[in-house]
Amino acid sequence: MSSPAPSEDESARRPAPRSLAEALRARDDASLAALLRTRPDLLNPVPVDLTQLATRAGTRASVVRALERLDRFTLQTAEALAVAPEPAPYPALERLLTGDDGDPEVAAALPGAVAELRERALVWGGEDQLRLVRTARELLAPSPAHPSPTGLGPTIAEATAGMSPGRLQSVLVETGLSSTHDSVSAVRALTRLFQDRQRMAALLDEAPTDAVEILGRLVWGPPYGQVTAAPAPHLRWLLDRGLLLPTSPGTVVLPREAALYLRGGRAHRLVEPHPPRLTVTVEREPTVVDAAAAGQAYTTLSTLEDLLKEWGAPNETNWSKTRGTGPSVLRAGGLSQRDLKRTAAFMEVPEDIAAFWLELALAGGLLASDGEADEHYAPTPYYDDWLELPPAERWAPLAAAWLLATRTAGLVGGSDTKDRTLSALGPHLDRSAAPEVRRRVLELLAELPPGAVPEPDSVLARLRWERPLRGAAAEGDLRSRIARWTLSEAELIGVTGRGALSGQGRALLGGDAKQVVSALAPYLPEPLDHVLLQADLTAVAPGPLERPLAERLSVLADIESKGGATVYRFTPGSVRRALDAGYSASDVHTFLASHSRTPVPQPLTYLVDDVARRHGHLRVGAAASYVRCDDEAVLDEIMADKRAQPLRLRRLAPTVVAAQIDPAALLDGLRSLGFAPAAEGPGGDVLIRHTPQRRTPQRRAPEPVPEGPPLPDATLLSAAVRAIRAGDSAATTPHKPLPRTTPPATLPRTSPAETLVTMQNAVLTGEPVWIGYINAEGTASQRVIAPVRVEGGFVTGFDHTADEVRTYPLHRVTGVAEIEPPSEGPRR
Repeated sequence: MSSPAPSEDESARRPAPRSLAEALRARDDASLAALLRTRPDLLNPVPVDLTQLATRAGTRASVVRALERLDRFTLQTAEALAVAPEPAPYPALERLLTGDDGDPEVAAALPGAVAELRERALVWGGEDQLRLVRTARELLAPSPAHPSPTGLGPTIAEATAGMSPGRLQSVLVETGLSSTHDSVSAVRALTRLFQDRQRMAALLDEAPTDAVEILGRLVWGPPYGQVTAAPAPHLRWLLDRGLLLPTSPGTVVLPREAALYLRGGRAHRLVEPHPPRLTVTVEREPTVVDAAAAGQAYTTLSTLEDLLKEWGAPNETNWSKTRGTGPSVLRAGGLSQRDLKRTAAFMEVPEDIAAFWLELALAGGLLASDGEADEHYAPTPYYDDWLELPPAERWAPLAAAWLLATRTAGLVGGSDTKDRTLSALGPHLDRSAAPEVRRRVLELLAELPPGAVPEPDSVLARLRWERPLRGAAAEGDLRSRIARWTLSEAELIGVTGRGALSGQGRALLGGDAKQVVSALAPYLPEPLDHVLLQADLTAVAPGPLERPLAERLSVLADIESKGGATVYRFTPGSVRRALDAGYSASDVHTFLASHSRTPVPQPLTYLVDDVARRHGHLRVGAAASYVRCDDEAVLDEIMADKRAQPLRLRRLAPTVVAAQIDPAALLDGLRSLGFAPAAEGPGGDVLIRHTPQRRTPQRRAPEPVPEGPPLPDATLLSAAVRAIRAGDSAATTPHKPLPRTTPPATLPRTSPAETLVTMQNAVLTGEPVWIGYINAEGTASQRVIAPVRVEGGFVTGFDHTADEVRTYPLHRVTGVAEIEPPSEGPRR
């Protein structure tokens, strides 16, 4: 049940709140829900009443988190309140932000900033008594250890707190004020002088030129300076008149009241009531942008496919000399720098780009460690399912994973706070702010017209205005770094094209995968079913090939170059690889003829026939190993070749040679001599080599590391507000005093017999009672219930706190008290 908003008459009659809890109690349900939505940390766990909510809203951790989410102007408003007298009337706050001359833009924006601070429970009180919560004031007020962003120093009262009365009297005399032995009156008189523009102007007209110059250096902060034991005459003039006040031996400060006069009443040098505009450098045709982004999206897919195919291939890939896997996992987790360099060389990209592709594959669930004792990286089983999807449907989940990932590839190669190198795919790369910054950067691009390219510096300036306190700690301006990485990564994967947000990028912000696929699919090229064979033993694929064709062609030929067109080169080794895989010469000829738009060149036909004629002429089997050949001359040639000595061959028969190495090494050795041997099984038939692809067990993509509690939904907010209201009602409902024998406590305390009698009386009279209750987890709470039945050690009644009928064990009730009737006349 929602509480109605108070009417204007009720608001006028209602006394000013004396605490934040009273201010929250005066809010309606919608306002409380807005507070919990903007500060979700207050919900963990749900406060039992509004007093606990107010206490939690004033804790340091919660206030810091709330301040970090303020934009620059709202934060400047809070900073101005921190240096204003407490409580501060609204006109005084406005003067601190607009100055003595006024500023219509700032004045127009100020009510919204104050309302924002009220909504977040950082400010409370009426318009004539604005109060910043105590913790926020401590964080934002000037102090020697923590200077204020305003550049102001302490007030005269704060700076003279330890000053002797005699010194105060001399300051009053030098400034022409009446002498008084009351230190409080002296400080008050000096404060009024510094706040009086006419008298201050007359005082400074007498100041030496060098003294005015000193004030000019300190006026905008920092307000502290150093002096010697024997200061110069112009410094002595300032010290004698209280324009510089000592704070410690050798240190002086410009008091706040004097600085505000010199500033023209402004708390900040530059007040920014409005966010900076995004600067558009160029406007492109949206179709050009979408086409360029689609090209990058397809490049993303092919890049990851090539990388994971390489990492999932058997041991010929040279990633591991012992087994067919990808690179090994470091003991501390992640990829070694040597393997990252090797990966970058394979992909022909810089190391930072290679690290990004690896992190994207990890975020998309395509890559993981195999979890074995000697851990290696390999594609996941999901990778095979992913390959079967259409290109647009493969790209959409990758882009969504990138947008939500907290792992930040741009940190790879840097160091953490403990000076440990951050490795690709390793730990310590999560940054909770990354998803928020990525989304916000894309949202800013989406605010521009389609095809508009923003100036990157203007995007960073806007982000700094929106969150001025975030990311400016030990790691530098992390938000700005993430924003720069976002712009480059978005271009790399096809979210943007030529600097502007693409159609699929706008759909990505909507979160609907179907819309992303629909936006991208029309711009992706259709896979081709043919190549162009050339006389120089190459085949040109003028576009992306159908998957079966591409896979078979990659077995038959080596990729020589990529780009708009892919060039494949046929070599004796690549043709032999196809024959080892089980293809015959006729199969190869048929394949080439059926998939070429040009006639099969004669040199390519000769190459296939020549390799096929020699293939399998030598047979290698396991003895340890042996070589068998029907042509004795071939074996004579091998035995006579000095390069064959490492193979340790021994002639057993005219057509059989034995070796003391394993068959795989013998096959490689003979091929290095220029022969084309084939592996032979125990039955004498040729073994067809099938190269199994390495896969990890089932793995899930790494979960993003959230920043604080998740945002509550409408259902949770409504339930939380009802629970807080009910708990507050139970805590504040008047009740009859407990017996004098009961010690003061938060919960009522009565004996079991008194509890039972009071409950039974309440059933007869129908009156509600106030009880203390401890649940099975040991959590204590106060409740107002209307009992309807007491039997079997349980009480059943309507719980006004939970707004429903409940049953409670009597042994868990700490005590009971009758509700005190209202004081306004008899109850109807």
